[in-house]
Amino acid sequence: MTTPIGPDNTPFHVIGRDGALDLSTRFYDHMDAHEPELVAVHSTDGNGRVAAIVRERFGLFLVEWLGGPREYSTANGHPRLRMRHSHVPIDAALRDAWIRCMNAALAHESINDDVRGYLERRFAEVADFLRSR
Repeated sequence: MTTPIGPDNTPFHVIGRDGALDLSTRFYDHMDAHEPELVAVHSTDGNGRVAAIVRERFGLFLVEWLGGPREYSTANGHPRLRMRHSHVPIDAALRDAWIRCMNAALAHESINDDVRGYLERRFAEVADFLRSR
């Protein structure tokens, strides 16, 4: 029997820093390959892919949000997700595209079923929370 996800067993405890950063990479790789409308609301590089700085910042955010060290907050301040996303008109279609990218990133052998199910629910809640349209 595995320990349920909670304060003493965070997703970060299960997947670690490398797992969190890999999740971020898979998320943006899927976005670049399959969700052009979502890529369009991000800063991009010369090849039309989501910019490295965006990927790096989100990776640090994930490390912290999943229960790891507060590197994101130390470097960037409080996440203030609604404020930081207020310039983006997030409707149901954009929210759903984001969720598709994250669920694709979570569908990896390094993410066990308990963590995947927990994170799919949590990410869906956050994505819906950020809707502004």
